[in-house]
Amino acid sequence: MKGIFAAWGRILTGHTPALSIEITRECPLRCPGCYAYGDDHLGGDVTLREVRDFKGQALVDGVLALVDRHRPLHVSIVGGEPLVRYRELSVLLPLLSRRRIHVQLVTSAVRDIPEAWRGLDRLKIVVSVDGLQPEHDARRAPATYDRILKHIAGHHITVHCTVTRQQVNRPGYLEEFIRFWSMRAEAGTIWMSLYTPQIGEISAERLSAADRERVVADLLALRLRYPKLRMPKELIEVYANPPQSPAECIFARTTLSISADLTTRITPCQFGGAPDCSSCGCLASAGLAAVARHQLLGVVPVGSILAGSMKVGARVRRLRPVETHA
Repeated sequence: MKGIFAAWGRILTGHTPALSIEITRECPLRCPGCYAYGDDHLGGDVTLREVRDFKGQALVDGVLALVDRHRPLHVSIVGGEPLVRYRELSVLLPLLSRRRIHVQLVTSAVRDIPEAWRGLDRLKIVVSVDGLQPEHDARRAPATYDRILKHIAGHHITVHCTVTRQQVNRPGYLEEFIRFWSMRAEAGTIWMSLYTPQIGEISAERLSAADRERVVADLLALRLRYPKLRMPKELIEVYANPPQSPAECIFARTTLSISADLTTRITPCQFGGAPDCSSCGCLASAGLAAVARHQLLGVVPVGSILAGSMKVGARVRRLRPVETHA
């Protein structure tokens, strides 16, 4: 709960609790079902591959300007593939660490993760892995298992897997995946999301209602057997009953998502377009929903307190000046 109270403090003083930045439009992968490169991700007028993005000092300065303006408690760096800009990140990450900002870097680990990043405070490196090696390598080449295992050596990472329908068709698949990564010293934490479709989407990745029920039941059992699967029971249960709209989603309401031009806002949440909230499997959304549904002293829902805090913070934000750092 300590992190929640810190977020409340940020909200009340007019800060943006979380900032998500697509740091580049470039990615050497072509993953099936990738929401970032969907035609409607940025509203339909332009796609991520078509926006202007930045390199070098212009990128460093642009990201710091966003941080100065919004003063987030947490920054997620996504893409594209962030490691395409590893030189700029090697400048940015220490600066953000010195500002005591928590940073989550989401990567495919398609290239080496710089050794200098190992000692940075408040940096979490999240590596996306799409199932066991045969399925992952087919979907994510050139970011194959062999490359990932080579590039994470010596680092402490979080493994994040988005569960798709292809994975749940084989009994025991999720446990085999979690067992493999639980045995890897580099993997300190394992997270499992569920594939989130767009409204009306028909695809091989989309889970059926029965699939979702089975995945929820499996995860509830697996979390008891594999300590690295650090997902509270309350979070997993949200997957069975997610927030039904962006207005109900704490994550969507407290996270500002910005595309690679460092200007375009991604709405209504990081998925962009028209996500089917009734089938949402976003880990961050589920985690915050679980907190919001918790009742303080068994009486007051945390979400009602947060809603009031957001109204106060919005008023404060309109009045405060932009803070800058030398």
